[in-house]
Amino acid sequence: MSEHLKGPEHSRRYEDSNVSVRQLFAFATGVVALIMIGVLGSAFVFHFFVLHTPMGPSASPFEDVRDLPPELRLQTNAPQDLKRYRDNQDKILAGYGWVDHNAGVVRIPVERAMELLLQKGYPVRGSSPAEASAAKTTKVASHAAAVSSTSGEAKQ
Repeated sequence: MSEHLKGPEHSRRYEDSNVSVRQLFAFATGVVALIMIGVLGSAFVFHFFVLHTPMGPSASPFEDVRDLPPELRLQTNAPQDLKRYRDNQDKILAGYGWVDHNAGVVRIPVERAMELLLQKGYPVRGSSPAEASAAKTTKVASHAAAVSSTSGEAKQ
């Protein structure tokens, strides 16, 4: 078992019996052929679509045929735009206007809406409508007295 084989056949350290140069060359040729078929097929499809797809008139280098956007869409002066936006919103909040003319819905200033709410009172749950209206009346009267006393003190 411990016998060492000597001779020219056993002095090589690699195995060359399973390697076929012909098979390696055939494989490399097949890969190159597949690549060439892919390139040629892509070129054919490209030229087919160029010929059969209308691209419109060719653009002249001296004329800009593209449609430009209707207005500049970049915000060039943000603080001024914000001030203009807030002023418009303040006008809406402090003024009268129609929200829906057909439905009869109007917009009133916030201060006036708060006054009307104080005059009419908040909705109150009661056991009967008479109790609810009595609660509103006392609430509005007490608030009106408080407002008049504070406004009288503020003027003095």
